[in-house]
Amino acid sequence: MKSRFTLSLFLLFFLCMLNPALAEEAKPAENLSRLIDTALANNPELKASDARWQMFRNRVIHEGRLEDPMLMLKIQNGIVSDPFNFRKDTMTQKAIGISQQIPFWGKRGLRGEVATKEAESYRWALEERKLELKRMVAEVYYQIYFIDKSLEIVDRNIGILDDFITLAETKYSVGQGAQQDLLKAQVERSKMLDMRISLESRRKSLQANLNALLYRPAESPVGRIPDFEIKPLPLSPDELRGIALDSRPMLKSLNALIEKGKAGRDLAKMDFYPDFTVSLEYMQRNRVGDDPGDDMYSLGVTFNLPVYRHHRREMVAEADSTVRMATEDLNALKNSTDSGIADLLAQLERRRKLVELYKTGIIPQAEQSLESATIGYRVNKVDLLTLLDNRVTLFNYEREYYDSLADYQMKLAQLEALVGKGLQ
Repeated sequence: MKSRFTLSLFLLFFLCMLNPALAEEAKPAENLSRLIDTALANNPELKASDARWQMFRNRVIHEGRLEDPMLMLKIQNGIVSDPFNFRKDTMTQKAIGISQQIPFWGKRGLRGEVATKEAESYRWALEERKLELKRMVAEVYYQIYFIDKSLEIVDRNIGILDDFITLAETKYSVGQGAQQDLLKAQVERSKMLDMRISLESRRKSLQANLNALLYRPAESPVGRIPDFEIKPLPLSPDELRGIALDSRPMLKSLNALIEKGKAGRDLAKMDFYPDFTVSLEYMQRNRVGDDPGDDMYSLGVTFNLPVYRHHRREMVAEADSTVRMATEDLNALKNSTDSGIADLLAQLERRRKLVELYKTGIIPQAEQSLESATIGYRVNKVDLLTLLDNRVTLFNYEREYYDSLADYQMKLAQLEALVGKGLQ
């Protein structure tokens, strides 16, 4: 009974120690689409951009409306010596009136159009910000992938170096190896540990960056990034340029600013024409002696005289400058988009070819070379320096392979942000 009880306690302790490891392995992998959705829903900078757009959209409603009418109440022709006596003189009147300012025909519509185009530019700026946020999340996501793969490679190389150290100790103990070889292998292992510390620190920084984009605590854990396969992009530069012209929000935002400037220029030209104020007054009088004191009314139209034309011409010139500025900004963005597409396509093709070369050629060959050097070292046909050199070569190629994989996906995310549309 005592032995069974002891065995049960041992099994329980073993399961308790095993559960955290199993839980860690069972933790679901991160999903880029879900991370992007979280960022779009929570990011405070994006919410601020959305609030700015809502502010300008609400402004559209009142930009085209008429000014409030003016109500007028007054005593007219009152007697100063007896100010509240309305029966002393028939010209003393109690008056009520209303007036309404009416802009020259077309001004209200142009004001509404200016506000509409301004709100539209902010709307597309919000969409551009969403694209930038998606790109930033994707870049950090794939940087974490590269760091995790580098940590795996470092851990694997530490295991390889442990084998080398054991082998060097064995050879040294039987007089077939030098102590220098043992010390050299130990130094290489320490260098791997140093690299591991740096990689772990880098991952924590990237994790904090990703959590900031998602607006969650900086210490929130980021799980493993699943492996993926890259595919060549079946789109030509001309097709990508066409997608950018149709989809890039910033291009649409600048087009809206150009339209806003044109409407503003037309509105500035309309300022050479007067605005009108229509007024109606009713004046109540009292009978005084033989004068019946009939009530009176007044109907009139007043308008401003736009005689100061110099400052109005300056407003037109200002609107022209706004149109030219937005037009040149649009041309500059089209030019940078064109060159950016060509550059990113070249980098994508380079990374794709490197991935294929490392996967099918260089890494298998480096593995064979390391295996051959290990066998040679065991039988004293290869020195430790050659063995370590082969190990470093394989280590670097494996890291470059995963660097090319991650960089391909990051460049693809940059291309998607550049053309304004997902490409996979």
